[in-house]
Amino acid sequence: MNQQEHTEVPVAGPVGHEGVRVGIRQRPAVMVSGWLGVAVLLGCGAATIVAVNHQARGWTALPIVTFVVVLSSLVIVPPGQSQVVQFFGSYVGTVRRPGIWSVLPLTLRRGVSVRVRNFETNRLKVNDADGNPVEIAAIVVWQVADTAKAVYAVDDYHDFVAVQAESALRHVANGHPYEDTQGSGTSLRGSTDVVASQLALEVAARVAIAGVEVVEVRISHLAYAAEIAQAMLRRQQANAVVAARSRIVEGAVGMVEMALTRLTEQGVVELDEERTAAMVSNLMVVLCGDQPPTPIVNAGTLYS
Repeated sequence: MNQQEHTEVPVAGPVGHEGVRVGIRQRPAVMVSGWLGVAVLLGCGAATIVAVNHQARGWTALPIVTFVVVLSSLVIVPPGQSQVVQFFGSYVGTVRRPGIWSVLPLTLRRGVSVRVRNFETNRLKVNDADGNPVEIAAIVVWQVADTAKAVYAVDDYHDFVAVQAESALRHVANGHPYEDTQGSGTSLRGSTDVVASQLALEVAARVAIAGVEVVEVRISHLAYAAEIAQAMLRRQQANAVVAARSRIVEGAVGMVEMALTRLTEQGVVELDEERTAAMVSNLMVVLCGDQPPTPIVNAGTLYS
């Protein structure tokens, strides 16, 4: 099967009755240093104390309200994390720089990790290109690239990535045989790098709508299904025996040919056609036999 047929994954368009996708994309949120907000909080606290001490109750509410508003704008972002900011249902932006920042007050923030993650798919039972049931699993390494799409384009991007990875794994496994007996194409067992590359491309195409990028995909488990494992093992053993026998016969023929050539060139002994055939037969039995030969000493003449 042509490799290009697997690497070119078509990007499907929406097929719903309205064909609508969330077209929002990540953008940086408007923010200032959070330490400025901390300074404002300290000022509001001092102003409140001064107002209480001078019994200026009319001015006490202003620093308290300011304190609450500024406090609601502060956001702390640790390394490897981001904060998606939403203001009354509208996407404002994403804070990805680590530190303490002050954003638009009275907003909702949702933390999204941008660290590299990995998970192993379930062991799936699928049919390969030859129709044989096989068990296969893969390890997917991924990370969030677009936080806005991860939050708003799909309902749960963790579950979305897991399901799409298994779907892509089934599709790729169906397009390759477990092993290539003809030696003319790719197989799940013999072309792991090619299969992993195709699988990574397909998973990446499926999860791009969720703002996720795939770092790497590798096959972690591959075996025949239990119901045919014994039969396939016997076939593999038979193939191994045939290959070993072929190699032994090929080597034995070369050794017999070399022995006859050396005997003829050095004039050690002259054999007629019948004795040459007998010698070839004996040498082939000795060289190709499973058990060590039992020598028989001929005490008479060569023709007795």
